[in-house]
Amino acid sequence: MNTFSEGTYDAVVIGAGHAGCEAALALARTGLKTVILTLNLDSIGFMPCNPSIGGTAKGHLVREIDALGGEMGLVADRCALQYRMLNEGKGAAVQSLRAQTDKNRYHTEMKRVLEHTNDLRIVQGEAADILTENGRVTGVVTSYGGVFSCRAAIVATGVYLGARTITGEVVQEAGPNGFARATLLTKCLERLGYGVRRFKTGTPARLDGRTVHTEDLPVQPGEDVYPFSFMNAHVPPREQQTPCYLTYTNARTHRIILENLDRAPLYNGAISSTGPRYCPSIETKVVRFADKERHQLFLEPEGADTTEVYVQGMSTSLPHDLQKEMYRTVKGLETCEIVRYAYAIEYDCIDTLDVLPTLESKKVKGLYTAGQVNGTSGYEEAAAQGLMAGLNASLALRNKPPLVLGRDRAYIGVLIDDLVTKGTDEPYRMMTSRAEYRLSLRQDNADERLTQIGYDCGLVSEERYAKFCTRTAQRREAAACLQRRAEQKKADALVQSYGQPPLSAGVTYADLLRRGIPLSVLRETFGILQDIPADVLLSCETQVRYEGYLKRSRDEAERAKKMEQSPLPPDLDYAAIAGLRLEAREKLARIRPLNLGQAERISGVSPADIAVLMVYLSVK
Repeated sequence: MNTFSEGTYDAVVIGAGHAGCEAALALARTGLKTVILTLNLDSIGFMPCNPSIGGTAKGHLVREIDALGGEMGLVADRCALQYRMLNEGKGAAVQSLRAQTDKNRYHTEMKRVLEHTNDLRIVQGEAADILTENGRVTGVVTSYGGVFSCRAAIVATGVYLGARTITGEVVQEAGPNGFARATLLTKCLERLGYGVRRFKTGTPARLDGRTVHTEDLPVQPGEDVYPFSFMNAHVPPREQQTPCYLTYTNARTHRIILENLDRAPLYNGAISSTGPRYCPSIETKVVRFADKERHQLFLEPEGADTTEVYVQGMSTSLPHDLQKEMYRTVKGLETCEIVRYAYAIEYDCIDTLDVLPTLESKKVKGLYTAGQVNGTSGYEEAAAQGLMAGLNASLALRNKPPLVLGRDRAYIGVLIDDLVTKGTDEPYRMMTSRAEYRLSLRQDNADERLTQIGYDCGLVSEERYAKFCTRTAQRREAAACLQRRAEQKKADALVQSYGQPPLSAGVTYADLLRRGIPLSVLRETFGILQDIPADVLLSCETQVRYEGYLKRSRDEAERAKKMEQSPLPPDLDYAAIAGLRLEAREKLARIRPLNLGQAERISGVSPADIAVLMVYLSVK
């Protein structure tokens, strides 16, 4: 194949899904000349599965991306049809924002943002090879022979790499939603030292909304919550938000599935790759939870200008004839017509034990990976990795120290640490239970944790930083106010109305909060904090209520940091260390942890092994 020069750039981003978009923007916005390669311009920022952003733990990721100067939260707010706060009846640590978004508008908005970003060139084309010299990235070659000379490359290929879709007996060499797949890069990644495996995901059918009957179904209306981006003050009034609807499978639905497992690719051997544990197909749910009489489904709009309806909770790879029969057993869908049939999709991804905490390859300088190619599932997980890969590539190219967020600093830190320390044998999904410091890693304080970091790295704009400084001042003002003494008579009456024992003299507003009296009631009763935004007040209220638990969490994080400060030599011969168990030696040699803190999080490395390492390092 003849090659030709496409120019010289600082970095090339391969893929323009959620990871690729954030990576490219992080590079270009920090002043680096960047190219983003995509198989199809119509797939930029595309949502091949659910038309939503956020959700349990995912909402935390979106707010962290936003706090660092990323784009996902801003675009999601501009395209939102409905907002809801998940787990609102539970503690602040696990409450997560979720928004139904207009799928087509999200794509066009993200494309518009890329097109109007300085130092960023968008090119439709397939990456065929990554060029290296002396262990460093030097360029990316397209399938047409175009050579983009560069010093860094970020692979963010999503589910397109070696993709094939499976629906019943029909297998097609294609990417999601009928888009073309990428076929040329897998061998290159293997040659560059990555381990490659096959994962699977799937998606439900889309229905013609005119044939769906929601009249007798429970309604899920929107809610008056705060938006994803700290740059925005409000969400649309709930009466202007688009409703979703709730329905369920039933015994008839389950019978059709169970009687046709011989035609189900997941059970007849047509699919052998690993699928997502926490987002299983309806076939898997019916088989695995045989005692369940029904499974919950949500009917969600795909956009404001389309009649398409997404059936959340009913992904499948059954043949088309069975899909139609199965969907029509569900209440509200009795006469439904399918406009896009469901399918499963298999794709190539890498073993992230070959990746550093910066998301750079352990074997090739300047080569980064982000998103579903790293074995994760979900738009939000992908975007978080894309931002971090792009920012770390930018920092390296600008000769600045890398950015690695600790597990006590961000959900993003938990996500990446899990990937590079523990690896994953199935599509990884972020969950609040994975974060041991989750009470400190709330949605409401993401800017407090991360915006200064993003600003210091050069990604947070002056406008965003000014808003952050204003919010910081408001937090301080509110915190100071809450430490002031409340008017005793009013405080006594208020406590009595809540069935609380009498107060001693000198009670503060913070004391009343700790007694379980809502801050909204204190504002109304005492006329305090009238000019402080509601989301800032929520953050302050949480800080006061959980002060003891937060201190304990900080103490635990400090102890963990001491382990992080004990580096392990990159060339350490673990096989020669007496006292290490065989499994520990193999895992430590494979992963090459950077410090004792990372070593103790490796599956198969016991506390006794860590003690052996500590003694060995102290002797050395």
